[in-house]
Amino acid sequence: MSLPVQLPLSVQLRDDATFANFYSGRNETLVNLLDMDRAGVDREQFVFLYGSHGVGCSHLLQAACHQVDRQGGRSIYLPMKELVYYFPNLLEGIERLQLVCLDDIDEVAGDPLWEEALFDLFNRLRDSKTRFLVAAANPPRALGIQLPDLVSRLGWGLVFQVNPLADSEKVAALKLRARHRGFDLSDEVARFIIHRGTRDMGNLFSLLHKLDSASLRAKRKLTIPFIKEVMRW
Repeated sequence: MSLPVQLPLSVQLRDDATFANFYSGRNETLVNLLDMDRAGVDREQFVFLYGSHGVGCSHLLQAACHQVDRQGGRSIYLPMKELVYYFPNLLEGIERLQLVCLDDIDEVAGDPLWEEALFDLFNRLRDSKTRFLVAAANPPRALGIQLPDLVSRLGWGLVFQVNPLADSEKVAALKLRARHRGFDLSDEVARFIIHRGTRDMGNLFSLLHKLDSASLRAKRKLTIPFIKEVMRW
């Protein structure tokens, strides 16, 4: 859908960021709230979610955008880590959309121009009744934001911590992602990947993608011996 602002070309949604391939674990309440197919019309206008790197905050925001776009609405995903060096006027007019998602909002903490612009955006979104999802590494009062009114606005709606997955849940998450890629992953192979690779889910998913691509090229099943060969472990 056409948007009211022209964004840098690097800002785009990941195709694999959907609710269907997100393993909820202890975050089921949050996922049920964000997924409109589950929440129906009873939805919160504003949700703030926070968590450490790799727990899935960005995935959930992008999944929400994909869902709105698929249903014929208009949404926008703004990763502040990439946009902090642009002027805040790119926020103008986005209250006309059905969903606005701001990721890594802590990246603009302490910048008076961005903080004022975000405060103004909150007020416009409230008046237009636009759904608004915000993600950060920490809860609202621990972001280092200097504008008290903006800190207050960030606490308006529901605040959720996105919990990291335990190792057993990471196995289930890898198996779910594998199914969505079109192949079955055994518990044994999933555990091997987790214990030999990094524990961060984002990196684990990237590793799974690399291994799946190598498996397809070699026309071999994804087994522990094959993984050792590809990764030289």
